[in-house]
Amino acid sequence: MKKITSLLFLLLVSQLIFCQTLTIGLLTDTDSPEVQPLLKQLKTEIRAVLGQSKTVIFKDVLQNNYNLETATSNYQQLVASDADIILSFGVFDNIVLSKQKSYPKPVIVFGAINSDFIDLKENQKTSGINNITYIIAPLSYKKDLDTFETLYDYKNIGIAIDEYLIGILPLKELFDPYFASKNKQYRLIPLSKNGFKASDLEGIDAVYIAGGFQFSDAEFKKLADQINAKKLPSFSENRVRDVELGILATNQPETNIDLFFRRIALNIEEISNGTNASELPLLLEYKNKLSINYNTAKQIDFPIRYSMLASADFIGDMMQRENANSLSILNIMNGVIDKNLSLSSSKKGIELTEQDVKTAKSGYLPNVTASVNGLYLDPRVAEISNGTNPEFSTSGNVVLEQLVYSESATANIDIQKELVKAQQATYNATELDALLNASVAYFNALILKTNAAVQNQNLQLTKRNLEIAEQNFEAGASGKSDVLRFRSQLAQNTQNLIDASNQLRQSFNTINQLMNVPINTEIDIQDAELSTGIFENYRYKDLLEVLDNPKLQPALIEFLVVEAKKNAPELKNINYNLNVTKRTYKLNDTGRFIPTVALQGQYSLAISQSGKGTTVPTGFPTAPDGTYNVGLNVSLPIFNQNQRNINRQTAKIQEEQLGFEKENIELNIEKNVTDIVIDLVGQIANIEISKVSEDNAKESLALFQNSYKEGAIPVIQLIDAQNNYLQAKLARATANYNYLLTAMQLERAIGYFFLVHTESENQEFIQRINQYILSKN
Repeated sequence: MKKITSLLFLLLVSQLIFCQTLTIGLLTDTDSPEVQPLLKQLKTEIRAVLGQSKTVIFKDVLQNNYNLETATSNYQQLVASDADIILSFGVFDNIVLSKQKSYPKPVIVFGAINSDFIDLKENQKTSGINNITYIIAPLSYKKDLDTFETLYDYKNIGIAIDEYLIGILPLKELFDPYFASKNKQYRLIPLSKNGFKASDLEGIDAVYIAGGFQFSDAEFKKLADQINAKKLPSFSENRVRDVELGILATNQPETNIDLFFRRIALNIEEISNGTNASELPLLLEYKNKLSINYNTAKQIDFPIRYSMLASADFIGDMMQRENANSLSILNIMNGVIDKNLSLSSSKKGIELTEQDVKTAKSGYLPNVTASVNGLYLDPRVAEISNGTNPEFSTSGNVVLEQLVYSESATANIDIQKELVKAQQATYNATELDALLNASVAYFNALILKTNAAVQNQNLQLTKRNLEIAEQNFEAGASGKSDVLRFRSQLAQNTQNLIDASNQLRQSFNTINQLMNVPINTEIDIQDAELSTGIFENYRYKDLLEVLDNPKLQPALIEFLVVEAKKNAPELKNINYNLNVTKRTYKLNDTGRFIPTVALQGQYSLAISQSGKGTTVPTGFPTAPDGTYNVGLNVSLPIFNQNQRNINRQTAKIQEEQLGFEKENIELNIEKNVTDIVIDLVGQIANIEISKVSEDNAKESLALFQNSYKEGAIPVIQLIDAQNNYLQAKLARATANYNYLLTAMQLERAIGYFFLVHTESENQEFIQRINQYILSKN
């Protein structure tokens, strides 16, 4: 027992001996709410790296509020305190430190050092100054401006930099020779949290943000909105977050802050273990990464080149189309009904057949003809005509013809009326087809939009994997083959995204064509989700219960077939044409025994007479000035080259032919409805299966991510898990779209689109379905 107690005592003493207390002082320009989360993250990282072997105490943060005297006082205060290590995070603090001749306590300077202002000797890797080290990241105004120039060839750029730095840093000495060598101009713009003044953005064609790191999101977004309102391309030196808030681009990777904090923590660990700060590495190396805000690019009309897809990370929704008219399926349907050229042409077909009806009816309208005749007669003949035929004469005639009854004319009127109805049925079928085409175009566009989004996610995933492969290759953990594999995959994914984007644009062109608007009209489409929005009444779960029940499914199919036959414009067209053939048959059968009755009247007037033969001899009667006659004509064809019998036989053959066509259409309707209902069962099941698949893929991805972090699996298995999850997401989205598209096909088959009918009409339709099913069970 005494041995055990002694052992515990020795362990306790050894732990107290090796448990070191480390006090750290922090200097910063400002301890604003925007800086505090970063300092908290830094403290967490330091404690994580040092572990339990050291107790870390952080002194209160000393801020100088952008005052050199305060910065000097703060540094001296920490030197005189019990601080073991001093961290300097601020421009003013670093200026004060640069003027010190010696450093009594270890100092780590980070966060505000731009490599353009540091003149390192060749191959210099440490500070070489006792008790001080710097962390120099690949932050360079000039390199940023070079990268910005590859995106946009600016001529006169505005450089927005924190106003308190303009008089502190040698900016003019840096930028004057740089822009002179490029034959470009620049202007420094003081940057404050109040935003830009109206004159700040005048006369420039681009903006480089070289400050604002300590701005809040709201303050920075205000700056970005001002720049974008002027449609000026912009570039930030700071971080990806600036791009997320609306700046066009940055060349900083998303992980640079994490790398900063890890290096600081490692430096503190080295110093606490006895390493002099002068021996610690200066350079923090990481690869710059171009990030572009796609939505900002669209907003300011900045062209996105396909070559950028592989080299840059895009922030924002690449599928979102700024300033585009966002259309729902109902908008597209209404647009098609109003302006579709095929429908407009079909409407004119109705108007033309209505004109034929008018022409047929005009056969019963009177036909009145007026004529004037002038005659010159041989004078020798006129002289012996006893005044009846003068040498010169003019006369007028008015002839009236009126059809009283004609079986042929009556039949023609009846036939033309039926043809109008047939043409209307043809238009109704064309309209239903156009609505289905609109639905197909809409859901195809949704599927292609989802595919483009997934392809973009795959591209970003491949970029991340390529970075990991490059890091592993540089560290000697993997071969170059992994890097080459991912570079090849990157090129393939880029091409896939380009193809997907082009296909999406083509689908939008199809929608514009259907709605008869300019092909280049900017449009977007609203998403379609089951049981929400305009599809709220598509209660697929209720439908699944009916379709999945062997007892109820036949009754539903039977009702839909009956409804489809009742509504089918193709059958109505056949019926109207059958009426035409029947009327034609009747005309050539019993109609041939019905006579045609017509009236005719004529009035003649001698207008003038002159020359020889104008004098009526004595004793001869004088003709009246005007004469008339009226006649009744009744005609009945007895034998018309056997045309009546031939026409009758032809009509009978046409009637039988139309009967076969009608039966075939009815059979096709029954088959189509049955097939689509069966397809719906599969689509509904696919929705449920795709949900399970996505959930399992998501859970699997989380497990693989944890295993990868622990080093239990190679990266390729993680890649496969991520790809499976993305494909599962695509499958689930397309499952919903395919179900709705199949539902639209069923609605076309039964001739009833729910979206173009009122709520009361739809409820009445559903009630009839329920009543029919109940009556059959």
